[in-house]
Amino acid sequence: MNATPRPRPQVMRITDAAAARLREIMSRTDPPPAAVRVGVKNGGCAGMAYTMDYATEIGPRDDVVEDKGVKVIVDPKAVMFLLGTEMDFKTDRLSAQFVFNNPNQTSSCGCGESVAITPVAGESSEQRV
Repeated sequence: MNATPRPRPQVMRITDAAAARLREIMSRTDPPPAAVRVGVKNGGCAGMAYTMDYATEIGPRDDVVEDKGVKVIVDPKAVMFLLGTEMDFKTDRLSAQFVFNNPNQTSSCGCGESVAITPVAGESSEQRV
């Protein structure tokens, strides 16, 4: 009996506002990047910080989210921290920024630059950041 593997759930969702902003900033880059890479790194007063950078190529282990005309790569080491996250772009009177609505985030610092994230249970410890 051949069991068909279950499709892997999408790691992140991208809101319309985030997709529009990503399309805008990527169109101004020469040459345009292949995607935007999202991850997490150790640091800040709460322990971790989200990262974003242009990616010139997409690697074989990269988790690619294609949605609303944009490609976002989730760093393989960050997948267990970002499962279920929604990437948004918010503008208010004093700032404009990408916002990560992450169900795994347990706290954030007062300045909003760093967060505490609990990894999703059941993932390999080899993927820890």
